[in-house]
Amino acid sequence: MAQAFGESRNLIDGRLVPATSGATFDNVNPATEETIGVTADATKQDMDAAIAAARRAFDEGRWAGDPAFRARCLRQLHAALTEAREELRAIVIAEAGSPILLTYGVQCNSSIDDVLYWADLAESYACETPMRDVAFMGVPQRRVLRREPVGVVGAITPWNFPLYLNLAKLGPALAAGCTIVLKPAPDTPWSATALGRLVAEKTEIPAGVVNVVASSDHQLGEMLASDPRVDLVTFTGSTATGRRVMEVASRTVKKVFLELGGKSANVILDDADASAFGAGVLTCTHGGQGCALPTRMLVPRRRYDEALGVLEAAFRGAKYGDPTNPAHLQGPQISKRQQERVLGYVEKGRAEGARVVAGGGRPAHLPRGFYVEPTLFAGVDNRMAIAQEEIFGPVLCVIAYEDDDDAVRIANDSIYGLSGAVVSASEERALAVARRIRTGTLSINGAQWFHVDTPFGGYKQSGVGRENGVMGFEEYLETKVMALPKR
Repeated sequence: MAQAFGESRNLIDGRLVPATSGATFDNVNPATEETIGVTADATKQDMDAAIAAARRAFDEGRWAGDPAFRARCLRQLHAALTEAREELRAIVIAEAGSPILLTYGVQCNSSIDDVLYWADLAESYACETPMRDVAFMGVPQRRVLRREPVGVVGAITPWNFPLYLNLAKLGPALAAGCTIVLKPAPDTPWSATALGRLVAEKTEIPAGVVNVVASSDHQLGEMLASDPRVDLVTFTGSTATGRRVMEVASRTVKKVFLELGGKSANVILDDADASAFGAGVLTCTHGGQGCALPTRMLVPRRRYDEALGVLEAAFRGAKYGDPTNPAHLQGPQISKRQQERVLGYVEKGRAEGARVVAGGGRPAHLPRGFYVEPTLFAGVDNRMAIAQEEIFGPVLCVIAYEDDDDAVRIANDSIYGLSGAVVSASEERALAVARRIRTGTLSINGAQWFHVDTPFGGYKQSGVGRENGVMGFEEYLETKVMALPKR
């Protein structure tokens, strides 16, 4: 039976099932360190069955060729998600440690509403468009450009924004006519298995079109990357794991779509208001567990002390802790392992010669839960590990620069290029700097780019491809050109 809270079973070939081995793994609340329930611990046999079901549903079913049916099913899924919204909110808070305030945006509410965008696109996207007529060896030709679903999608998702990222892959893949096998992070399984239950019980989505395979075994994700029956693998997570996914996927030369790490720079120009410095504490949102968060703040050298004064007050005054408290934007790290990883970087920063201005340890007032104090580093050189590597914790590095050219140089001195920000009293000057920063998204003077129709992704080692928007939808399509005699 399904648990009263969450869902323990996987969805494979239209059925909600336990693992073939009967094994389960614990789902732990990172804010309390308590086990909130268990999830079926899928085996390689289970993953093989899910891939086979997705392959069969794509090759033999109506899904790929019926956009109106796909749109209807996606609207049914939206209705089911809306009905289950409060359960999904509670799941995200309990298993991801997400601050409740974030669940009224991207962590829950807006993610559910975004499904309608994909339903509409399933119907409105022009899959066939005429090209201009040409002549080949003097013979007139007409041509048609056709876009078709890529086939079976293997989706591997992380734990930081689990419901959002599961839906950000399910939505466009299904709208495009693909079938999918979703492998969620073992830290946040219910944000995926609950979706599986809703698909099975509340929609007409045919068996095998959606499969959800939760497991404590990370190697099952590699099965999706290596299996020749999978046509595309999409992964969101660390750049190190993304490299591995790309390597394994290369063996079958399948399409790869990666949204990876970031070390984004928030460039405060010398004419900016002092309040821009204080906004640096937002790096601690959700424990700093966001790939696009600006974890480097670049400030003019002549205003460095001023910036540190504003930032120190903001970091020392930050309210954080229990994610069910609406006053807290920072909750716990996802696990003890992640907590120790972040604290390890703090020690590495000290060893490199940076100075901890605020935080830097486990909070004494929160003895339970995987918390890290909001941590502010000064005296950071951009060559330090804490400025080059993705910490994924509530840690901000403050780096001095000389002039606009130096700021651009430092911002671009990274293997990453995911996001960033520029603040200036002059919009024209801010735009001039932003255009020189090699990242996929940029916030200028506090404006936010995030939306379901915004193509999100990065330059360099921050990823391959774009998620969301029409460009994100087209990641799940192949391109075919058909030539016909000119009539």
